[in-house]
Amino acid sequence: MNSELYVLPLVVRIERATPPERTDALEAAAMAVLSLLDDPGEWAAELHSWQSTGKIRKVVRRARGAEWRRAVALPGRTVEHRTAEVRVHPPVPLDGWPRDLARLQVGGTELTDTADPPPAQAPVLWANPGLAMSAGKAMAQAGHAAQLAWWASDVAEREAWRARGLAVSVRTAASQGDFDAMAAAGLPVVRDAGFTEIEPGSCTFVAEAPWLRGRVARP
Repeated sequence: MNSELYVLPLVVRIERATPPERTDALEAAAMAVLSLLDDPGEWAAELHSWQSTGKIRKVVRRARGAEWRRAVALPGRTVEHRTAEVRVHPPVPLDGWPRDLARLQVGGTELTDTADPPPAQAPVLWANPGLAMSAGKAMAQAGHAAQLAWWASDVAEREAWRARGLAVSVRTAASQGDFDAMAAAGLPVVRDAGFTEIEPGSCTFVAEAPWLRGRVARP
């Protein structure tokens, strides 16, 4: 196992006058992660180094104006999803961020939804209603949930997902009981390492789709 810790950088565009809807940003982050997993292209070696650590750490930073233009100039891919733009960059060593990404701020991602999102379609990434997370934190967690769902899907299921543009829906579970029931149903569950905002081991997201039920061992 690779002993060097790698991290996946994600950058969300947040212009002062036109911030994205929170749900759109979370879904775009998850889709950006899936895009890289599905087709790493020239970054296959970096992706392997990241995943071989046994960790899937992600860090979300925000950018606007010239900051965003500098981020777009670096290697990566931009996912545009309704009101949101999220750029995923190839994994980098924890202490080896490109300068134009390292200088971006992690805080300041207090996004909200000003309208109800469209009807959810599977797979749905359900957030734990009992945890308060900034949009940036929730984006990283949604990315984790999408990744676990991808790993739990077989070749045919991935092909069908790919045909739908690797789309996901992100919603908050209606109640703690609903979330706990899904977490106990053999679905992919994100348990946070506790680096920021929440306690280590907290269950933050569950990935739910008909084909995912019973795919993972129950806790």
